[in-house]
Amino acid sequence: MACKFCGPKLSLCGLVLSVWGIIQLTLMGVFYYIGAVALLEDLPLGEHHDSIEDFVAEVRKGYNLNAYNCWIAALLYVITLVVSGHQFWMNNRSSVSM
Repeated sequence: MACKFCGPKLSLCGLVLSVWGIIQLTLMGVFYYIGAVALLEDLPLGEHHDSIEDFVAEVRKGYNLNAYNCWIAALLYVITLVVSGHQFWMNNRSSVSM
């Protein structure tokens, strides 16, 4: 016996939002990983740098950190997708058998 804890509309909303979140965060992670210049303003950079090499190293570290954070968030959306899909299936299965 499985447990239903959300209805069909909420589970469908979770499915749609999860798919969108997975697509968006995966693409953002790719763009951070390749070092897209448009995302430079979103990097956690310090105020003072001793040399240009230090600045470049900190920028690369920031890009990689943000890319991994986006991919981790996308994986969390995959978990939400699975849970929402299971709930949607449970709700549709119970409505068909009645």
